[in-house]
Amino acid sequence: MQRRELLVLLAASATGLPIHEALAQPQAIRLLVGATPGGGTDLVARSMALEMTRTLGRQFIVDNRPGAAGNIAAQATASAAPDGSTLLLSYTSHAINATLYPNLPFDPVKDFTPLYGVASAPAVLVTRPNLPAKDIKELIALAKAQPGKLNIAIAGIGSANHLAGEMLKRSAGIDIVSIPYKGTGPALADVMAGQIDLVFSGVASAQELIKGGKLKALGVSSGKRLPLYPDWPAISEVLPGFEYSAWYGLFGPAHMPPALVQQYAKAAREALESATVQKRLASESLVPMNLPPAEFDKFVRSEIVRWGKVVTATGAKPE
Repeated sequence: MQRRELLVLLAASATGLPIHEALAQPQAIRLLVGATPGGGTDLVARSMALEMTRTLGRQFIVDNRPGAAGNIAAQATASAAPDGSTLLLSYTSHAINATLYPNLPFDPVKDFTPLYGVASAPAVLVTRPNLPAKDIKELIALAKAQPGKLNIAIAGIGSANHLAGEMLKRSAGIDIVSIPYKGTGPALADVMAGQIDLVFSGVASAQELIKGGKLKALGVSSGKRLPLYPDWPAISEVLPGFEYSAWYGLFGPAHMPPALVQQYAKAAREALESATVQKRLASESLVPMNLPPAEFDKFVRSEIVRWGKVVTATGAKPE
């Protein structure tokens, strides 16, 4: 017996995976990411991949497939064999795109196996430092006094941050002009330069700029204040029910064997419990979700309904 076969047999014994299925699995696992390297989704994927490699003894290779708001990577995963060799580290777009794109080439529920809910990612609403509003109440008053004069950058059409901005306008009853951007970086640069008034940004991208006085934080999109930044109010304190955080989760193709699902879910849970991943998530102000397969499945279904209402209400369209 070859060394690999012996290791696979031992792993199969430990996880309950049928031996013939375990032997059929390739050594490397592709973890697809529908975003470019260096962003929040890529960071989460690489952190999880490193720890899951250590846990399972099988190499996780992050494969970036950016484009179409994550749909390219999702399509590749949906079309893959359900043997565990191809997984997807997806984000909120998995739920948003179900309504945003009228003709998806896959079903975001039926064509996937939810494996684990990894983390949520609150956004912070930032403004140029000299905007005459220090909080959400003053922003709303300013916008109502000057309808159509303020603007907000859209860092990605159809993203959670885009829809959070649209719901802010709708919930507060204010008229602010939306300006599309290709990403958060250029949007933040123009806010700092005073060319744009506002933008919803991931906390990781904006936190140092806020600390340095280059941006001003008005509020966070989470339901309550962030432990690391208790001075940033939650927007829900002014607009009750306002909660539009992004999230990251692990998926596989549909029809994965139950034993394999549990094996990956266990590895993901152990990765999230590791000091390395916890430290990395905390540094990016990401909040661990720790949702096992059944709970994550229920969460994804509810998110598709919730974001669908937001897409319909705001009239958001894909790029």
